[in-house]
Amino acid sequence: MDHGDGTVKLRPYQDKAADFLFANDRAMVLAPVGAGKTAITLTAMAEMLAQGHAKRFLVLAPLRVASSVWPVEASKWAPGLTIAVCVGSPAQRTRALASDAQVVVTNYDNLQWLAEQPLDFDAAVFDELTRLKNPSGKRFKALAKVIDAMQIRWGLTGSFTSNGLEDVFGQCKIVDQSLLGRSKGAFQQQYFFCRNRDFNDYVPLPGALEAVMARIKPATFVLEPGVYKDRLPDLHTIPTTLEMEMDVYTEMKKQMVLTFNDDAAVAANAAVLTTKLQQIAAGFVYGAATQWLSSHKLDALDDIFNENQRAPTLIWYQYQAELIALKARYPKLEELTNDNSIDRWNAGHIEMMAVHPKSAGHGINLQGQNLMVWMSLPWSLELYEQAVGRLHRGGQTRDVWNYVLLTKGTVDEVIWKALHDKRSVSEIALEALK
Repeated sequence: MDHGDGTVKLRPYQDKAADFLFANDRAMVLAPVGAGKTAITLTAMAEMLAQGHAKRFLVLAPLRVASSVWPVEASKWAPGLTIAVCVGSPAQRTRALASDAQVVVTNYDNLQWLAEQPLDFDAAVFDELTRLKNPSGKRFKALAKVIDAMQIRWGLTGSFTSNGLEDVFGQCKIVDQSLLGRSKGAFQQQYFFCRNRDFNDYVPLPGALEAVMARIKPATFVLEPGVYKDRLPDLHTIPTTLEMEMDVYTEMKKQMVLTFNDDAAVAANAAVLTTKLQQIAAGFVYGAATQWLSSHKLDALDDIFNENQRAPTLIWYQYQAELIALKARYPKLEELTNDNSIDRWNAGHIEMMAVHPKSAGHGINLQGQNLMVWMSLPWSLELYEQAVGRLHRGGQTRDVWNYVLLTKGTVDEVIWKALHDKRSVSEIALEALK
């Protein structure tokens, strides 16, 4: 295929991925964040439509990606395609669905509604395929009702095994159930040991990951990390260990309750306790009201901001209390609210921007700047990697500096270690698929 429209061209590794999709009706593309999965897929889609191998594509994506990324990317990589964005009110969605657009893009939250509509799609793209990892979920079941007519099915993801091998089954089943079979129970029986049946706790058998990856390899294109990383500036991740007064943290950990003058923070169980401990490590805790205990992370942010000569700084936060404190300390701080925020950030017109990883983890291009700071970490490796990939992605021209604030001796360090442990699973999976 001759990829590109004369003004923009795919890179060689993207060409190979587009060719792979064109040659395989049931396929998955596993590629790092920012590798251009949307451009790759649009190129293959345009060719499939032009040659009559497909009549109409349905694209499923996270909401912000569906509404902001796919239409923009389509105009660059497949300007001849007609595309309708199927989001918003039921009437707006119905109009998009009833249009004669060759491609209809909608978000995963609309799947149950979509399954009740008359559909005429013979091809589907699942952007961020991990959204379909749970075959028992309502979205998955709704899609399963209408998927048979869609003979062409392509899944795109950068985090295939981020949270464990079990996630692979649902993703493969929706693309092609012949890959790992129809039954998750049979899949678990073949590749897992049941450690605790009451809690549905399964552990992969020795060699299971490699065996699964070998089985699905014919339907999977893996972007060679070495090839891709050579095209990006370096990513400098700097874990920054901070100290705070630990009496309150220790009390919460032991007693599962903190009492203030007229308030209390209570952890009803271990899961809540972990959350409370992360809050304390961030310098506050939620009770009936927000109780601030320490400003050590905000002070560290001051230092990083000033040491980098007040360069535009992206701040990742987990809790609303962090955002409120950031706004109070930095009057010029802005939030990511719309496409205008993205454009102004990339142009260097925003001094400091606060973003929750769930609101901008997928598909958003923020590579106009190169400095980010984590106030608190997510437990999800997928969220962390997707967030870092907002800056460290194709189009970035400078080294990216990624500061991670960790309070010494707290759950911060546990979360950081857990993210690295899960990363090893992803790397082994990709290695097995080469």
